[in-house]
This record gives sequence, C-alpha cells and structure tokens, in this order.
Amino acid sequence: MPEEKFEQLLDDLRTKKIDHFEITPENFQEFQPIFHAYAYRSQIEGKAQRGGKITYQLRER
Repeated sequence: MPEEKFEQLLDDLRTKKIDHFEITPENFQEFQPIFHAYAYRSQIEGKAQRGGKITYQLRER
C-alpha cells in the first residue's frame, strides 16, 4: 500500500471522515514508520485483533 494511502487514512480518521481502519500484518512494517511520524498520532489508538490485524480509531477523551 502506498505511503500516501496510509497518511490519507490517518487524516480521514482524525477529521472523522471514517471511524476506524484496519492494518493487516502484511502492511504493518510499511505503516509503522508513517504512523510514528504522524503529527497527531497521540489522538489515535490501535487495538490488536486475532490474526494480527490492528484496528485504529480516535482515542476517546
């Protein structure tokens, strides 16, 4: 998956265009550096699911 797609998912989540998205184990290594460089990552949390998928959503305040 292209880096721009990951950044768009993060932006869409932060602006509430989407309420969550999933990252598969196959995409995790590519996604992780983009997530760590994302300026608003402290507003987003990931929850591990069975099978290695991670669901990202906005943190509840």
